[in-house]
Amino acid sequence: MALRNMSKIVLCCFGLALLTSCGNTIRGVGRDTANAVNATQDAGRSVEKAAKY
Repeated sequence: MALRNMSKIVLCCFGLALLTSCGNTIRGVGRDTANAVNATQDAGRSVEKAAKY
């Protein structure tokens, strides 16, 4: 009986760790996407400035 309870506790801890990892990954993807958008906008501004001259 004690082994069954211990395995449930370990499984819950593993599940919580997995969910935490997913949250960090999603946050990182959001930051990467924002950085890519900013870089694209900056490149567009550079092209626009170069086309004016």
